[in-house]
Amino acid sequence: MNGVTVEVDGTGVAVPEGSSLLTAVRAAGVELPALCSDDRLSPAGSCRTCLVRVGGRVAAACVTPASPGMRVDTVGEEVARLRRDAVEVIVSALPPRALADGSPGELAHVCRAMGIGPEAARGAGGRGGDESHPYVHLDRDLCIACGRCVRMCSEVQGTFALTLVGRGGDTVVAPGTGGPWAESDCVACGGCVDTCPTGAISQPGPARGLTSAFHPQEARTRTTCGYCGVGCALDVIAHDGEVTAVLPARDGPVNRGHACVKGRFSHGFRTSPERLTRPLLRRDGVLEPVGWDEALAHVARGLRAAVDAGGPDSVAAISSARATNEENYLVQKFMRVVVGTNNVDNCSRLCHSPSAAGLTASFGLSGGTDSFDDVARSDCLLVVGANPVEAHPVVGARLLERVLHGAGLIVADPRAVGLALHADVHLRPRPGTNVALFHGLAHVLLAEGLTDEAFLRERATGLPELTELLVDYTPDRVTDITGVPAADLVAAARLYGRAERPAIVYGLGVTEHLHGTDGVRSLANLAILRGAVGTDRGHGVNPLRGQNNVQGASDMGALPDLLPGYGKVADPAVRARAEAVWGGPVPARPGLRIPDMFAAARAGDLRALWVIGEDVRATDPDTTRVAEALDACPLVVCNELFLSETARHADVVLPVASWLEKDGTFVNFDRRFQRVRPAVPPPGEARTDFDTVRAVAAAMGVDLRCPRPADALAECAALVPAFAGLSHGRLDREGAVPWPCPDPGRPGEAKLYTERFATPDGRAHLAAAPYLPPGERPDDAYPLVLVTGRRWAHYNSGSMTRRSGNLALDPVDLLDLHPDDAGRYGVRDGERVTVESRHGRARLVARVGDRTPPGQVFCSFHFPASGVNRLTSDVADTVTSCPEYKVTAVRVTPS
Repeated sequence: MNGVTVEVDGTGVAVPEGSSLLTAVRAAGVELPALCSDDRLSPAGSCRTCLVRVGGRVAAACVTPASPGMRVDTVGEEVARLRRDAVEVIVSALPPRALADGSPGELAHVCRAMGIGPEAARGAGGRGGDESHPYVHLDRDLCIACGRCVRMCSEVQGTFALTLVGRGGDTVVAPGTGGPWAESDCVACGGCVDTCPTGAISQPGPARGLTSAFHPQEARTRTTCGYCGVGCALDVIAHDGEVTAVLPARDGPVNRGHACVKGRFSHGFRTSPERLTRPLLRRDGVLEPVGWDEALAHVARGLRAAVDAGGPDSVAAISSARATNEENYLVQKFMRVVVGTNNVDNCSRLCHSPSAAGLTASFGLSGGTDSFDDVARSDCLLVVGANPVEAHPVVGARLLERVLHGAGLIVADPRAVGLALHADVHLRPRPGTNVALFHGLAHVLLAEGLTDEAFLRERATGLPELTELLVDYTPDRVTDITGVPAADLVAAARLYGRAERPAIVYGLGVTEHLHGTDGVRSLANLAILRGAVGTDRGHGVNPLRGQNNVQGASDMGALPDLLPGYGKVADPAVRARAEAVWGGPVPARPGLRIPDMFAAARAGDLRALWVIGEDVRATDPDTTRVAEALDACPLVVCNELFLSETARHADVVLPVASWLEKDGTFVNFDRRFQRVRPAVPPPGEARTDFDTVRAVAAAMGVDLRCPRPADALAECAALVPAFAGLSHGRLDREGAVPWPCPDPGRPGEAKLYTERFATPDGRAHLAAAPYLPPGERPDDAYPLVLVTGRRWAHYNSGSMTRRSGNLALDPVDLLDLHPDDAGRYGVRDGERVTVESRHGRARLVARVGDRTPPGQVFCSFHFPASGVNRLTSDVADTVTSCPEYKVTAVRVTPS
């Protein structure tokens, strides 16, 4: 970007073209008040507190563009007096408490700097407030109608929940719905709290406003959010070992000063009275508190007994996408080196294992192809099977911001939610018909010459086979299969095909199907046909990861057939490299996947299972059969924060640290390694999963040789060439580094495949997989199709968010259904209903509306007591065993 040089108080300052004078003034080191300004927002120029003299006129610096050769005066007596007058006018309408000693906020800081005391605040007050919301409180007496909160909500968050009401001096911010804040469209991102200059909008508790969070006696720790896979950088404020506030980092590489309700506010679970603080051991059918030595000895004896009775393969472990990279690395190393089995898996099996398989087959590596920064610069977004506005709110907000600035948007999702409400084309396929939909789009791209012939000729393979297949996927036939109108299909293909820099973003609506891997590969076909991957003509194919470290858990080798870095355990050269680093043999036979572990337990072949941070009795599909498997297994060990359903039935429960209490790294959805740092100590006797795994190994007489998390990442870097340039020290210096990163002196590859693809032949591989129907279909007995997914206020099984103020925002599990279906089955809005499938029964509360089309119903999986996962089948992706959560035939009746 070209620069502009202006003179500020006699000193030349260079700023990017398009900058305001306020940017130039601040670049010169001059502090100006700017009460209506936030550098994340469009300028307003309403408060007149940033006045400067430019040539012969006085101007508001925030709305005046910087032009070459401008001379700006900030220190002249006239402009200083005008700025002070503007601030005093604003202050005069406020009550004295606005400037009381120690008052937080930007306005109070400005007044102290100008020598304006509390006596200048002469407002009567009495306009009241709104404390209905658990996380955001409004004090109308402190509102100066600057509009920053309104712009934050619309321009950054994209929720449009706030507005200014009243006239003149009575103007004040209010929820756009007109009712209490808690009943508004607010999604509690906290952006309004951060930007409010007066404390009119604040968070309850010890840190009411942004400024108050920086008291000298409080510690500030930079870490990475432990909820979804976006990887937001957060500053955790703590005092006396307790979290007082969590603030989004302005320099966060993905979030850029933004957050969502979970990362920002949902940390109350830490101090829940239900938090586990001592190990538990089952005696005579009852879990009883014991010391760590006794618990560890019991686990070690049980693992040895299992190996003695059935061999190493009678032991298995389910590692955790919530744990750090270093913890996942240690778990898989423990299973392979200490136990002698490859029976280790993680929950990516249940969500994104088709992404790993599909992206690897198409391009060569298992991660998304581009950085999110590139995706957010695209001129056309194809968002498929994902609702990032709710499931990944920071990503959803940035994508919406791009759309509001002119990017085209195609959404493929059965439901009319989130980004679909802003789409140029909304494709609503029947659940389970993704492959046909993607082939229909590819058919149009080929038929209308919207492909990159040079790219296909030079960098891809498989075009003849795909072309032959696509003959059968005309728009009309695809309409018959998917229900998507042919005109919409053609419009979407043209919008994507004619874009200069398109990007594909997708979620679990693509992967959690019987043919999920085919879905990923067929979706990747579109980027290959357009030459939009590995080039400057597009930004590839990018999966949104649901859990904080689901990418990293697999990167670290917590998989039954792959070692760290995705080397195959069946490959002798890969095993030899690991054996050289670990100093012991690595078993050659791939281990059991999670569904196979449960089947082996039911058959009596699995004698010990270690479950780390997953409530498999509540979240895995066909949970009745999962419970049978765990009951049949002689030893079940569970690492947990709370007494989950899995923990309640375990033989040993080990209390562990949360993401706010541990050291290590996570990998986010666009492959960035980022640091995780402990802001507070874990409660009671709880330990990190890292220390727990080391302790179990020690109890079995083995030293895993990684005393600290930093040592584990260093060992992994020595084992995996793609991670060789990574270390805690580097991340501490640089903040975030994407993999592949083979060299400590060079940056990681944010954009993949710019020279060649990582496939054996160096080319992208088009897939010619025919559409096949889903595993379940509705019939007269079960006439509706159930789709499960996430809602904005909760996370996965809800074990953390339901133990926080989020429960007040989303207190019950709802079943969304269309008014036509509600009428047909005698269901009324707000009443309890029974949902039955061929596998089980659940009870939910009906919410009637048009979000979901006729014939389909939707619910979340955040409330295990509802029994939603008892409904889902054991049908799974044919390649990876990922469950078909997105297609379950059900019936609904009033309870």
